[in-house]
Amino acid sequence: MLPDSENALFDIAFDVVNNTACNLFLTGKAGTGKTTFLKYVQQHTRKQTVTTAPTGVAAINAGGVTLHSFFQLPFIPYISEGFFNNGATTNRHDLLSKIRFNSDKIGLLKDLELLIIDEVSMLRADMLDAIDDILRHYRQNRSTPFGGVQVLLIGDLFQLPPVVSDSEWPLLRNEYESPFFFSAKVIRDNPPLFIELKKIYRQNEERFINLLNNIRNNEVEEWDLQLLEEHYQPEMQDASENTITLCTHNYKADQINQQQLNQLDGELYTFTADVKGDFSDKAYPTEEKLTLKVGAQVMFIKNDVEKRYFNGKLATVKAISDGKITLELEGSGTELQLEKEKWQNIRYKVNNDTNRIEEEEIGSFTQYPVRLAWAITIHKSQGLTFDRAVIDAGQSFAAGQVYVALSRCRTLDGVTLLSRISGQSIKSDERIIQFATQENSMDEVLRVLEQEKPAYAAQVLINTFSWDKLLSRLNAFYEITRAKNLPEKEKLHVLVRGMVEKAAEQNEVAGKFMAQLKYIFHNKPIDETLLNERVTKAKQYFANTLNNDIVSVITEIHSLLKLKPKVKQYLGDLAELEKLVWAKIRDIEKITFGDMHFEVPTLQAPVEKITVEKGKKAEKGESNRITLGLYKEGKTVSEIAAERSMAESTIEGHLAEYISTGEVNILDFMSSELLDQLTRLINELGGDQAKPIKEELGDSVSYGQIRMAVNYLKAKHIAAG
Repeated sequence: MLPDSENALFDIAFDVVNNTACNLFLTGKAGTGKTTFLKYVQQHTRKQTVTTAPTGVAAINAGGVTLHSFFQLPFIPYISEGFFNNGATTNRHDLLSKIRFNSDKIGLLKDLELLIIDEVSMLRADMLDAIDDILRHYRQNRSTPFGGVQVLLIGDLFQLPPVVSDSEWPLLRNEYESPFFFSAKVIRDNPPLFIELKKIYRQNEERFINLLNNIRNNEVEEWDLQLLEEHYQPEMQDASENTITLCTHNYKADQINQQQLNQLDGELYTFTADVKGDFSDKAYPTEEKLTLKVGAQVMFIKNDVEKRYFNGKLATVKAISDGKITLELEGSGTELQLEKEKWQNIRYKVNNDTNRIEEEEIGSFTQYPVRLAWAITIHKSQGLTFDRAVIDAGQSFAAGQVYVALSRCRTLDGVTLLSRISGQSIKSDERIIQFATQENSMDEVLRVLEQEKPAYAAQVLINTFSWDKLLSRLNAFYEITRAKNLPEKEKLHVLVRGMVEKAAEQNEVAGKFMAQLKYIFHNKPIDETLLNERVTKAKQYFANTLNNDIVSVITEIHSLLKLKPKVKQYLGDLAELEKLVWAKIRDIEKITFGDMHFEVPTLQAPVEKITVEKGKKAEKGESNRITLGLYKEGKTVSEIAAERSMAESTIEGHLAEYISTGEVNILDFMSSELLDQLTRLINELGGDQAKPIKEELGDSVSYGQIRMAVNYLKAKHIAAG
């Protein structure tokens, strides 16, 4: 999804995230595109990224993991400098002593560049300080906020607040002015940039927008209350068709849904989700056992790849036959056959082939992407959009719930109130209103960008010549060599020690070169001629020395041991070391600074790759997924082909497999005009035969593009039933 060309703040915010190291709080009223921004960053940033959220459901929806699971956060209040309090609180020493991160997790934290925290309104201040302390500790960078990781905080503070029990707040109130994330010490001492998306996509009715703004800002006037009073209909019992009731509690929503379902005639059908691996029942996106009847009102809980429906769209069950569900969409009357969707529970790991942080599925939940929708809780409605809603508030509003409930609707005419809303019940927290005044102006953000973009680009270039990770891995491999009982041990000892010594020499040269770069960047204006000369020479020197002094020795060790017994694990460690070295060489080859690319001849990985076990094949689809990962980093087909030493047609073939899943956008590889032309020819000539289409269009199209178009049309055909 592309940003709105009319929404300059969207583009500016992405520029901050992608091209600076500045922390950013991105907020916006309901319907301004915060979720769109999150997805856009995930798909387009070049940075090593992890996405998190405070709750399981929020994490699944954001495509990430919970903060508690990723950082092993405590479930009791955190007071960094606090004393032992009979287990009621924890301090920095207790926190760090109880965390059990393995070496891979610590390596991931050190590689991490961007931490995204979605739904930050629900994050408690002390937990953000705990995250700060954990990152400073494990990244060995105690003087920099979050240990030098850039943090993107996304959410609307006027919506759902953090949960703080009556027993917890007395323990925290002496340390924090409020439970909200902005009261965290790390935020108080190091305020992030603050950008609010302004353009509202959900509502376009001026009086409704003004009403919602007045509620947010504690500026409700008598006429606002009168406007709400006009929509007060306490006698209304049953919501009309295509209307959803918003409740404050789960039991009430469940009760309404069950009553409405029971009133329908016909057979009751139950569809059981397929749950695999590790997937907490607290994070289920819909019911594990989905019960439906013909005539039931349902709501989609996921966006459709083909854009036929969206999260929150209402529909009616028209038919259930042979295990298949047919729905009629609200408004259009369009019918579609419902397909099951899969939600993933992931964890993050570092891929040693690409030296990139990647997602790894550890569990999944597969179910029809709907839930009964005569009623839903206000909490679960966050982020959804409805044409008509009945708000059943009772007297138990939590902070922010009035605003969340009202702002779900596109128009005020679509709102019906079953209980009166008083001025007191819609009062926003003054601490939030005060914090909201700290938003940076566009001019301030642009000044920061002008200053920080070149500084960040310079730091990225300098960091490329850090040898810390490679030297650490080589020293660890040397210790393994010394400790293991291996054949040819004396030769191995000499070879590995030689690699360590050469890497130490390279590290010394790299340190001096980084100092030179800092000097060049310190002087303004930057001497680009000198920079180009020094970096070009450095690229050649370091790529060649890594190849000659490290890669060649790794190859020699492999040749020495490949036919020896009882060396499988050692050769596996050697293969991992080789991947790291080649990832380092690729990083050096890809260095840029602005428009400068420092062109030098590239090195190619050796034809004979180290393998742990003769004849062992890569997992099916692994090569395709590596290509997909590089595509998601923003690389072109030609760049991926060069990096993977493959033909461009092979890369196009890999990416074509992901057209049907929606992970690859076909319009990234061809114009809409060419797609229309291919669609016509595929329908006329037959979709499985690429040759006649190629003969018809000649060099204006590749076989890979034809295959992409075929997969695209197949996916559309399947989706249409």
